[in-house]
Amino acid sequence: MSSTSILLYVDIQYISPYALSAFVSLHEKGLLFDIQTIDLAAKAQHEPGFATKSLTSRVPTLIHDGFSLSESSAIAEYIDEVFPGTPLYPAEPQNRARARQVQAWLRSDLTPIKQERPTEVIFYGTTKPPLSKKAQTAAEKLFFAAELLLSANTKNLFGQWSIADVDLALILHRLILNSDPVPENLITYAKHQWQRPSVQLWVNQQRQPLR
Repeated sequence: MSSTSILLYVDIQYISPYALSAFVSLHEKGLLFDIQTIDLAAKAQHEPGFATKSLTSRVPTLIHDGFSLSESSAIAEYIDEVFPGTPLYPAEPQNRARARQVQAWLRSDLTPIKQERPTEVIFYGTTKPPLSKKAQTAAEKLFFAAELLLSANTKNLFGQWSIADVDLALILHRLILNSDPVPENLITYAKHQWQRPSVQLWVNQQRQPLR
């Protein structure tokens, strides 16, 4: 456990996939930290007090002993370097690079899935109509890459858990929990990742009603 001061800003409804990633990273390291919520619907992320800390006016934002950092993959890499213990990324350089590639890809691509299967599907149990053709194409791209990465039929992407597993499991759950067709091996993988204690701590957060 750390005796330093750590604060994590997350969205008030606990549905941000990126806040989830930072939250899990801190828990996997066994770090004590405080949480402060930001009401994104009220545009609180643009208020000067928060925007100055965040730099990008986004959650998650981490404050560690006065140093502030936003963007979830940057937070995970920072935590992994500063705090020893449970690794968040593979030790082997090529696997570590691949994990970062997966994170960057999931954040920058597959937009139709994110638009048509928002995280309310996961955390509030809402249901959405069938995927559009664009979203179906994005889903096929997702399945193709995921099955290549998991070709050894392992429970984790690189033989042991990494934070990239959480990110991949989350986007798969956007589809799984809406009862969209997903290959059975990817359902098994995603459900295994979802049962990780650090992930369940986020899943079981008390949430305000959707507005």
